Amino acid sequence: MPAPKAKIDLSHRPRLADLHPLLAPSPALLEARAATPRVTAAKDLKDRRGYAEDFLGGFVVPWPTVEQRLASDVQTQKNGGERLDYTHFSVTMSRSRRLALYVGANIDGAQHVDVARSNDTWAYDGRLPIDAQVGEDLYAGNGLDRGHLVRRQDPNWGDEAKTANFDTFHFTNCSPQMSGFNQKTWLELEDYILDNTQRWKARATVFTGPVFGDDDRVYRGVKIPKAFWKVVAYLSDDGKPSASAYMIDQSRELGQLDLMFGQLRTYQRSVIQIERLTGIRFANLADYDGFSNEERATGTRIEALIQGPDDIRV
Repeated sequence: MPAPKAKIDLSHRPRLADLHPLLAPSPALLEARAATPRVTAAKDLKDRRGYAEDFLGGFVVPWPTVEQRLASDVQTQKNGGERLDYTHFSVTMSRSRRLALYVGANIDGAQHVDVARSNDTWAYDGRLPIDAQVGEDLYAGNGLDRGHLVRRQDPNWGDEAKTANFDTFHFTNCSPQMSGFNQKTWLELEDYILDNTQRWKARATVFTGPVFGDDDRVYRGVKIPKAFWKVVAYLSDDGKPSASAYMIDQSRELGQLDLMFGQLRTYQRSVIQIERLTGIRFANLADYDGFSNEERATGTRIEALIQGPDDIRV
């Protein structure tokens, strides 16, 4: 006997209320959504001085700017300002991505303070709407880290070290990074910068940010950056202004967000290349960068793979 044919109503239109997810959310994600978000009130952050462009004395390093095409993407605060100031660092946010476009920190090796890490909790910044910041929903139950853009230890110096440490735990200073991102070469680069400022009792200014692409993978409603960069400004041993730039790519690891991943590839690049990739301008820092000057002289792109501290050229 032939099987009865199913009757299909082609005019039926399902309602949103009738739709259900094929897979139930993970317990970790449900817990994250149920938790009351911690928000630092705007009034508690109003006296933060933030990034100082004259931190390196006569070597003035202005706050970066964006190309005209990105100007409308800069997120403004409730009071109209564009830059979020914290203790010894600042953040410029992306409106479309709800993540930082870039951050900048002043590091003083002579005044560094070791602040013990405790049960740190990430918070939203009350100077922005909560829905303008990517929060805990993205990170629960997967292989993504809540990656500090301004590294926790970097602004921890002077009498305000503990306040600086607290300030780094805001979602505005957080970007999704694969669990392997903070291991091996990128960590060694950050250690190299911080350790040498302490050893030499020196100062440095460090800018960091993601590389945003239109084709970035969407995960839980958030586009995940494929790469991150750093631009460092400092005074060299002979007192001359200097700059260098670095980039790490995590695109190969983003295909399987629920796994742990191995070593990522970190490259030293030119400041000029970072500007071209991101649309962010670092005033005249390229003039003090050997890679940028070599590119200008030869007309070819210069980059070097970093596999350990000995490969870092400054």
